[in-house]
Amino acid sequence: MDFVRVGIIGIGNMGRSHAKSIKEGKVPGAQLTAVCDWDPDKIPWIKENLGSDVLVFSSAEEMFEANVIDAVFIATPHYDHPTLAIQAFEKNLHVLIEKPAGVYTKQVREMNEVAARTNTVFGIMYNQRTNPLYQKLKDLIDSGELGELRRVNWIITTWYRSQSYYDSGGWRATWAGEGGGVLLNQCPHQLDLIQWLCGMPTRVRAFMSFGKMHNIEVEDDVTAYLEYENGATGVFITSTSDTPGTNRLEITGDRGKVVVEDDKLEFWRLRTPERQFNEEYTGGFGQPECWKCEIPVEGKYTQHVGILNDWIQSILKGTPLLAPGEEGIRGLIISNAMHLSTWTDDWVTLPIDEDLFLEHLEEKIKTSRFEKTVKTVTLDTSGTH
Repeated sequence: MDFVRVGIIGIGNMGRSHAKSIKEGKVPGAQLTAVCDWDPDKIPWIKENLGSDVLVFSSAEEMFEANVIDAVFIATPHYDHPTLAIQAFEKNLHVLIEKPAGVYTKQVREMNEVAARTNTVFGIMYNQRTNPLYQKLKDLIDSGELGELRRVNWIITTWYRSQSYYDSGGWRATWAGEGGGVLLNQCPHQLDLIQWLCGMPTRVRAFMSFGKMHNIEVEDDVTAYLEYENGATGVFITSTSDTPGTNRLEITGDRGKVVVEDDKLEFWRLRTPERQFNEEYTGGFGQPECWKCEIPVEGKYTQHVGILNDWIQSILKGTPLLAPGEEGIRGLIISNAMHLSTWTDDWVTLPIDEDLFLEHLEEKIKTSRFEKTVKTVTLDTSGTH
């Protein structure tokens, strides 16, 4: 294969951006041959910006049956990601999905199982993994430079959204339309990164407010406490009403702490590991000698185009993916655990009770003001598709 024929499902903001990247030659080896959208009002934009050589379909089924693509990028509303991916896998198509992987883990788990039965390349648009800051931080952790992890704190409140943003689409910030609020829409990248860097927690206790500062159904303010197998703890705070917001990630280990903020990576490195110092020091008050270092970070932050290129090269050359689609379930598990903890007002141990989560979600959907056909949400609850 010299090039990959790519189709895109969903020509909204992200779908348009990815389509233009491919058409402008920013993704070598990719050829945009088809797009799909249910809204006929999108056709003028498609013709004007993508050209007459790109085929236009009004349904995914038509696109899949036309045999004009080798791979598909899915940029639709959240609930449809697993459903469409499964259909594509059954046609032996390579798949890249937008974040999040889905709304509930039971559906995403089925998607992963179908993907595993195929010989296809499955990726997810976790473009934050292309950020050299987080790649360097992962290297510091994985190499043991930080020592055993003790604590992680992430305040990510730079997601300010006005009421007019939520009012711009009836599906926005509804249980039936999006399946969640700030955790499902804005924070999937941070939830992915926190597990990518620190691993999965063992249990979660979350406190969230629904429509606290906006006229919406879903969460717009979250504070969650995480516990890890080795005794490490974490706090995750996010909101869409704080302005100015904060984006500060602090990770503490046995050998110091690292802070990522304002596009900088700073390392407070202990000359003697804390446990060793604690055992050996006899002077009463005192602490290990500490050096503050600004860690040099090299490399280009390639964002969405980086993930697109990574996916295409994996299809063409078999190279490992930076963001395998199967890993999308991990951040979603944390998100689902936070919701379930709030709904039940209790701790949630991982792995979560997927059936219990789905019961609560379906109750929310029944009272949702967005009159989306609930069939799309409930078809997959039996484990079939």
